[in-house]
Amino acid sequence: MKRMPKIAVIMDENTSAGGGRYDVSRDYFSALRRAGAFAFGIPYVPDLVDQVVEDFDGFLSVGGRINFPKSWYVEGDQSQYPPSDRLAVDMALMESFLARDKPVLGICNGMQMLGCLNACRMVSDVHSSWPDALNHDQANFSHDVSVVPGTRMADILGIETFTVNTFHREAIVEVSGAVTVTARAPDGVVEAIEIGSQTFAMGLQWHPEMLDADSHPGARVFDAFVEASSRHLR
Repeated sequence: MKRMPKIAVIMDENTSAGGGRYDVSRDYFSALRRAGAFAFGIPYVPDLVDQVVEDFDGFLSVGGRINFPKSWYVEGDQSQYPPSDRLAVDMALMESFLARDKPVLGICNGMQMLGCLNACRMVSDVHSSWPDALNHDQANFSHDVSVVPGTRMADILGIETFTVNTFHREAIVEVSGAVTVTARAPDGVVEAIEIGSQTFAMGLQWHPEMLDADSHPGARVFDAFVEASSRHLR
């Protein structure tokens, strides 16, 4: 029987309540299982990084609200979130998976990390920095995204425009030559990216794990992620 791909999922934590426990949505694990992979939560233990990179076929960096380096922000801006031990392990895992060209998927916080590790820059509050922007940090709000034709993301999603959820305050605003923007919101905010030099390295600002995989195109990225990860099976 062929082994199913194993996906390493960095754990989030309850930063809003002191960061005393791991706290990650089960939806990520359910979405990956539906797509044909087994997912495993990775704690903030630096000594685990090399073993995880060796043993796992793909890496998922989930949403969260943690303090990023000041150098990742545009001049005069900085993170408004609390420090977390997650940062060092999350970064090390993402950089190591990318170095081995193993599939990486970043969601929300994970997309921002993927972009900034590839020389993009971000803002800590998109609405304050960009007054005409939508308020993207709303639990009961959705908006359209437009997918850029000719990108890998466009091939995966198979649709030009659809509606997504939105739960983010931070956003990428300066894009490097290493990064391709693959979707934007109506206000121009970057909603998805990909790294062209990698076999599979994509970031989404929306939360596809919360969408119905059978009917919503925005959730199809999990299928493509798992398919790419399956190529690393030994």
